[in-house]
Amino acid sequence: MTNSDKAAGIFKEGFSCSMAVLGAYCEQFGLDKNLAYKISSGFGGGMHLDQTCGAVTGAFMVLGLKYGRTRADDIEAKTKVVKLTNEFAKKFMARHKNITCTALIGHDISTPQGFEAAKKQDAFKHLCPRYVISAAEILDEMLG
Repeated sequence: MTNSDKAAGIFKEGFSCSMAVLGAYCEQFGLDKNLAYKISSGFGGGMHLDQTCGAVTGAFMVLGLKYGRTRADDIEAKTKVVKLTNEFAKKFMARHKNITCTALIGHDISTPQGFEAAKKQDAFKHLCPRYVISAAEILDEMLG
C-alpha cells in the first residue's frame, strides 16, 4: 500500500487532513500513530483559522520527522527543513494554485456559515481527499 493510499484511508476513516498525512508516515519515522494523531489534531482544516491546509501542515511535520533538528545549535538541519518545507509548498501550489484551506475548498471554515456551506457542498468528501493524496505523493517524491 502506498503512502497516498494510507493517507486517503486514514482520512476516509474520519481523521482530519493533517492527521491523515502525518499518520501515513509516522511509523516509518518512529512516531507512535496515536501520538501522531494527537500532535496533528489541531492542524486540520487550516487550523480552523483560514490558514494553511492541514494536508500541507501534516507534510511539514513529516519533513520535520525525517530532517528536523534535535539540538538548538544544529543550524544545518534547521536550514534544510526550511528549504524543504518551502519546496513542498511550491510543489503543492504548482498542483493546486494555493495552500490555504479557504482557497482550496472555496469556503472559510473558520466561520460557522463557511463550515456549514463546505459541508453542504461535500467539500470535505470531494475536495480534501485529493489534497491529502497530493501531499503524500509530493512527500514520496521529496523523501526519495
